[in-house]
Amino acid sequence: MGIDLRQVIEQVGREKGIDRKILIDAVGAAILSASRKTLGPILELRVEFDQESGGFKLYAVRKVVEKVLNPKVEISVEDAQRVNPEVKAGDEVRSEVEAGGFGRIAAQTAKQVIIQRVREAERESVFQSFKAREGELVNGVVQRVIKGNVIVNLGKAEAILPPREQLPREDHRIGDRVRAYVLDVKKTPKGPQIVLSRTHPGLLAKLFEIEVPEIYEGIVEIKAAARDAGERAKVAVASRDGNVDPVGACVGYRGSRVQAIVRELMGEKIDVISWKDDPAAFVRSALAPAEVVSVESNPATHTLKVMVADDQLSLAIGKRGQNARLAAKLVGWKVDIKSRGEVQKETEERARADVEAKATEVISPAAQVDRLAELPGVGEKLASRLIDAGLDSYQKLAEASEEVLVGVEGIGPKTAQKLIEAATAAMAMVGRG
Repeated sequence: MGIDLRQVIEQVGREKGIDRKILIDAVGAAILSASRKTLGPILELRVEFDQESGGFKLYAVRKVVEKVLNPKVEISVEDAQRVNPEVKAGDEVRSEVEAGGFGRIAAQTAKQVIIQRVREAERESVFQSFKAREGELVNGVVQRVIKGNVIVNLGKAEAILPPREQLPREDHRIGDRVRAYVLDVKKTPKGPQIVLSRTHPGLLAKLFEIEVPEIYEGIVEIKAAARDAGERAKVAVASRDGNVDPVGACVGYRGSRVQAIVRELMGEKIDVISWKDDPAAFVRSALAPAEVVSVESNPATHTLKVMVADDQLSLAIGKRGQNARLAAKLVGWKVDIKSRGEVQKETEERARADVEAKATEVISPAAQVDRLAELPGVGEKLASRLIDAGLDSYQKLAEASEEVLVGVEGIGPKTAQKLIEAATAAMAMVGRG
């Protein structure tokens, strides 16, 4: 076994991207497996790599015991001490074994062990390599398309671009070059599975990083991105340098930079807006091109109530709610958009409901007497008689007829008319209050 395997191991390691130690362990395991085929499974065998000679050495290991029961795996203390006087019972001694030439079956077993170990090491190397690249862009070539799934050759590995991660109008053909975002990398029995995406907002951010030097250099930062893949996207940017306009840097001269990204994303429209720390101010920009009248924020519910002019409502919401949906994703708050007319209508309805609630509010008999006694010309006795007659609120008095009121003791036609007018005026005062 004095064959110098160092060069072979180093060459294979470079070609396959496998650690040298893993290859040494693989060859050692193969030699051990083949040796057991040749020498039998009775011996306790071990293999070690000799760094100096570049070869492997095979040893038979026996345990030092007082009384030997199995001479294949045990040795007496007396025999062991003849070789090494310092050994004692319980120690292990080893002696080098010449394996001789391997038979056909043993050699085939060794080959299979090496192939299996190398394959496992390759898979682990590929997994670790692409796991570290999650959230990055990769370039590949379409190798085949199976039931809508695009298989992309990335060089050292294959990746899958599922239908849900493809842009709506894309048509991938064998041999096409693909630029995609590494969405997920996970281990499977058949090796690492690399999932790509063309719809993730991260793809948009990475494309801007490539096209805009200011982003790559860290002068301009992408703070948030939201996409309706293949249709429209919004990107919020901020500058760390007061002399650099973040929006202008991303758009480029005559839109050259952003148009390069639009072409890559099959015509997806991209809105680039300035980032603002205040959500209420940020949502005004996020809803562009719609003009916002007012914004009311509720931090407790993480909601922004946005009011726009009546003629701006459809623009603010967008086709199938697209503009509002992207704005909400960008800001990270729930966005409730209403027109000025809708807000006014709701305000009037709430005011009307409050008036009705106050007018029909259930109160105690004593409080009812006190309330009715506040009307001009009504004392406590008359108030009590009105309550007894079922006229226990301003609303009921205002809606009562003169005939009903005249039926109450102490009320004539003129008094009845005055009571109706006073109750109506009191209701109006409650509504304004």
